Amino acid sequence: QLQLVESGGGLVQPGGSLRLSCVASGFTLDSYSIGWFRQAPGKELEGVSCISAADVSTSSADSAKGRFTIARDNAKNTVNLQMNNLNPEDTAVYYCAAEQGFVATMCAGDYHYWGQGTQVTVSS
Repeated sequence: QLQLVESGGGLVQPGGSLRLSCVASGFTLDSYSIGWFRQAPGKELEGVSCISAADVSTSSADSAKGRFTIARDNAKNTVNLQMNNLNPEDTAVYYCAAEQGFVATMCAGDYHYWGQGTQVTVSS
């Protein structure tokens, strides 16, 4: 009944932009904390950009600050990740995750619901 579906990934050149979307069904995202995570080949899962329930606070990886922006579109039950000035180190599978209410550490992976992921490849 509960589902998260990511979309918007693809192949872009360094310096380009992508907008990822996470659409929820079976529950309402505005009462959940939301995180965008990524996993690059041979690397551990990394929290990229996260937003708390009720939009009390946000948290981002240092590498994402100033380049990535997380935002809700409550009318569409969707959370978007705008990614600008991409570089090859951003290449990874990106996952959307949701947790009811608040989490102790927003981008540490303590989320119960996960999407299937969408591939982002940054290459010239």
